[in-house]
Formats: sequence, structure tokens, C-alpha cells
Amino acid sequence: MSLALYGHPFSSYTQKVLIALYENGTPFELRAIGPDTPQHTQAWLTLWPLRKFPVLVDGERSVAETSIIIEYLQLAHGGAQRFLPHDPMAALDVRFLDRFFDLHVMTPVQRAVEGALTGDPAQRDDARAYAASKLDLAYAWLDKRLAGRTWAAGEDFTLADCAAAPSLFYADWTHRIPEHFAVLRAYRARLLARPSFARAVEEARPYRPLFPLGAPDRD
Repeated sequence: MSLALYGHPFSSYTQKVLIALYENGTPFELRAIGPDTPQHTQAWLTLWPLRKFPVLVDGERSVAETSIIIEYLQLAHGGAQRFLPHDPMAALDVRFLDRFFDLHVMTPVQRAVEGALTGDPAQRDDARAYAASKLDLAYAWLDKRLAGRTWAAGEDFTLADCAAAPSLFYADWTHRIPEHFAVLRAYRARLLARPSFARAVEEARPYRPLFPLGAPDRD
């Protein structure tokens, strides 16, 4: 049985896994969750009642949580591109950066998005201000951390970059990365130019009107 991924092309966490799949050309079926595919929604909720996507299905096994999915892909469907280095300490650095992008970049973005989805202008403004304050801290730390590096953990593209690409993509839409963080802005540009992420961005393009904060006319 081929791999199946339940998720949505516009979802940052679905994109995180799509990047890993595209990097190695791993065959899979994307089972998009939406109003036009109720059968996918029902199957997804049966697999993972916590109502979070994506979820990967490989035969009788289902795997949730993006970082675990990507590690599973490396173990069970490995290709030329490794997402975690062999060295345990180097792998620990990669896992830390993966967590940083998910928790300290993507989570504030989600807070801003959720505030906008309430339809209450006050909640929208408060959530966006909160996100901006957290993202400013993350941007400053990342701009220093990434100096002299091609990718998040060094010269190799890893799990951390799979997390960084959609996180920074939507973060910059939510609270623009300031011009003086030139290192971080250049890193985001390299991620956008990476074929695996460029493909994910292009596939999600039709859904941009769904972004509740307003998708900018760029990227």
C-alpha cells in the first residue's frame, strides 16, 4: 500500500511534511481535508480524534505529529536526503531548531490567525500584537543564530528547515521580518527557492484568500 497523507495544501504543518516527501521524491497520495472530501475528513478523525493534521498512513500504521512523521519517513522510506544527522549531538541541535520554529515562530502566527478568525476586531488586534512581540524576539535570535549558515543547522538541509520554511513564510505575512535582520530574510529567501518548498507554495497558491489576516501580494 502506498503512503497517504491527510492534510491540506495551505496548512503550514502539512507543508512541513510535504517538503520532506518532495525532497526524496517519495511516492504518496495527498488526501486533502475539506468540504468537498467528507470521506477524507471522516477517515482522518477516525485515525486521529485530536483533530490535528497532517496524519500519515503507511499500511496498517498511522503516524501523527509532523516531526515524528518526518523521522518516520527517514526510518521507513529513507532517500538520499537525510533529515537528521547520524551524529547524536548534531541530531539534537536539529531537533532543537525544529522545536524552535514550531513553538516560537509558528505558534505566535497561529495565535494571530485564531484572533482574526473570531471576527472581533479587538481580539484580532490583541492577538496580532501578541504575535508581533513574540516574533520580534524569535527574529532577533534567529538572525544571530543563522549567521554564516546556509541552512538552519549548517550546510545540510534537515528537519529544522522543513519546519522553518512554512513557519517563516507565514510569519512574514503576519509580522514582516524587519529589513535589518538581513541574515534571516536571506534564509527565508533560500527556503522559498528550494524546489521542494517552492512546489508546496505553488500548490497552496489557490487557497491564499483563506488567510484571515490578508495574504500579501508577494511570495
